[in-house]
Amino acid sequence: MNSKIKRTGFIFFGALLPFLGLLGACQTMSAVASAGAQIAGGLGVIDQETADAISKSSDAIGKAAEDITPEQEYYIGRAVGANILASYKIYTAAPGLTTYLNRICNSIVINSPRPEIYNGYHVMILDSTEINAFATSGGHIFITRGLIDCTDSEDALAAVIAHEISHIQLQHSIKAIRTSRITQALLVTGGSAADVLTSGTSLGELTDIFDESVGEIVTTMVNNGYSQSQEFDADNRAMSLLASAGYDPSSLITMLRALEKNQPGHPGGFNKTHPAPARRISNAGLSVNNYPVEDTRPYRQTRYNTVIKDR
Repeated sequence: MNSKIKRTGFIFFGALLPFLGLLGACQTMSAVASAGAQIAGGLGVIDQETADAISKSSDAIGKAAEDITPEQEYYIGRAVGANILASYKIYTAAPGLTTYLNRICNSIVINSPRPEIYNGYHVMILDSTEINAFATSGGHIFITRGLIDCTDSEDALAAVIAHEISHIQLQHSIKAIRTSRITQALLVTGGSAADVLTSGTSLGELTDIFDESVGEIVTTMVNNGYSQSQEFDADNRAMSLLASAGYDPSSLITMLRALEKNQPGHPGGFNKTHPAPARRISNAGLSVNNYPVEDTRPYRQTRYNTVIKDR
């Protein structure tokens, strides 16, 4: 191919990407990219081989950004849960405690903006002294024994659960998958034309690599944790959820102080997957007064003490 045509082809494609970013519908993105490439090919701006490569690549973008259904969200979350349970055992010695945590969870979600998801919300205890908690898009909430031991009230337990529910309702894991899938699609798209022009590498092979990376992204997300801004958003949503359910929103800050005391500077567990408690305390303090509720914690303390003592 003439080098000038090659350069023009890449300039055309580079100009196309910002335009695609302005489009809201994924199918529109894919259709515009395909149509634009074919028009450019017909006009001789780029040759047909390059036009076909760009058209095929646009399908990767459309596929990457397609909406994930509640069913898909659940099954993705179940796969994440399976990864977690490959590293942790479920704590079965105190079924009453598990029931108690699920009742707290139910009291929070029933008053939340998203009370129903595909297969509901479920809390499980991980048999580990590590201080940590996880939530999957499928509604699975995992809390370690070590984290439960850091609590001193039902409201503190509720704060932990509300934070994890917030990650689910804000769809943080799904958003991370979407972002990564689109990024990978753009890499496939950007590299495909060059590959077709030079080595003849199959675009299908690149797309397959992209598809397979989705599972790896989910696992990485659990190991590395969410971004600081997402953790802050989850804390703010958690305080709102606590207030709506009648729990004291300031219990989140109380819980964060307990975590700061029990895991100072420790590199693993909670500190591995969450920002430092001090930063989260500072952020939560900015909005906790936006959720005034009557302090009814004493009414729940006897119940909490009984369940914790019996486990």
